[in-house]
Amino acid sequence: MAHLLFKDVNKVYPNGYHAVHDFNMEIKDGEFICLVGDSGCGKSTTLRMIAGLEEITAGEFYIDGKLANLMTSRERGIAMVFQSYALYPHLTVAENLGFGLTLEGVDADVIDEKVQKTAAILGLTPYLDRFPRNLSGGQCQRVAVGRALIRKVSIFLMDEPLSNLDAKQRVTMRSEIKQIHRSVGATTIYVTHDQTEAMTMSDRIVVMKSGGYVQQIGTPYELYFYPDNLFVAGFIGEPPMNFLKGKVEGGKFVNDSVSLDIAPVVDDIASIEGKEVVFAFRPEAIKVAKSGRAGKEEYLIKSNVDLTELLGDTTNVYANVGDVNVILKVNPHDTPAMGAEFKFVVPYKAAYIFDKETEKAIPSSIKRN
Repeated sequence: MAHLLFKDVNKVYPNGYHAVHDFNMEIKDGEFICLVGDSGCGKSTTLRMIAGLEEITAGEFYIDGKLANLMTSRERGIAMVFQSYALYPHLTVAENLGFGLTLEGVDADVIDEKVQKTAAILGLTPYLDRFPRNLSGGQCQRVAVGRALIRKVSIFLMDEPLSNLDAKQRVTMRSEIKQIHRSVGATTIYVTHDQTEAMTMSDRIVVMKSGGYVQQIGTPYELYFYPDNLFVAGFIGEPPMNFLKGKVEGGKFVNDSVSLDIAPVVDDIASIEGKEVVFAFRPEAIKVAKSGRAGKEEYLIKSNVDLTELLGDTTNVYANVGDVNVILKVNPHDTPAMGAEFKFVVPYKAAYIFDKETEKAIPSSIKRN
């Protein structure tokens, strides 16, 4: 295991492109951290700086209290799993697993013992004599993970290792990687563009935005229920959070379509009087207003249905509130007809208010869970 510390870490390329801005974070021994964000946000660059594959332009990076800026990759005690499997096609699974140990001059008997143990952990024992061309994508990815695992390093780095797998394989590999992490206990930093991977696998998530800016660091629970800003609110969650733009007048959120009393859900309503804000709610937080009225501590919103998607356990309802498109998740048995007027309620505890100008969340006076 390893303890990592980043102090104002920056990466600026020779052409002047500033890929990562002031990255600050402490990663505890054995944590599983996900770096997530859209393309060009600097997550892979950050991972490569940790690995020693990219120089740190400014700032300090420590491993177990030792300044690591100028350490070689080997000195950092790191193993890395890439997006591509990067397996040697002319070597068997056993030979691919043990290749790194072979280069280090480890005794053949020791290599064989470690290969057998690693293969057993990953369910690769029946395939040790096969070549990569005879394996499925999921099996190839397990070999790539095993090649990192066998070295018994203190830091695992994974750069979108599941992106080449189909949906079913990704689900299986997510659980396998998490189980491996629990059994091995190595500090793991995992890069992905898939927020579902980040939510299901990590102890904490680092959300990054294009240009290399960290937006929020927190547990999956914190990011889902307490997003710091509009970017995090829209990035975490599937389907994404719905946003209605308007203004605060007389303690109410108003626009051409709705008038909602938001005083009960804001710490200091006077501080945002007259401001342009965003009223937000998650698709799965709404309830069908069967009676056509809102209950206590609920907002009633009218919409018109454009499209519905039956997914089995739920239905996605694509609707519009005025000129704003929203996505709602409802019970399949409550699915409205396309083109129909549809009334739904948003519980106070599921409502979020953001400052439109700063995009930051406005402190709430209610508990989310």
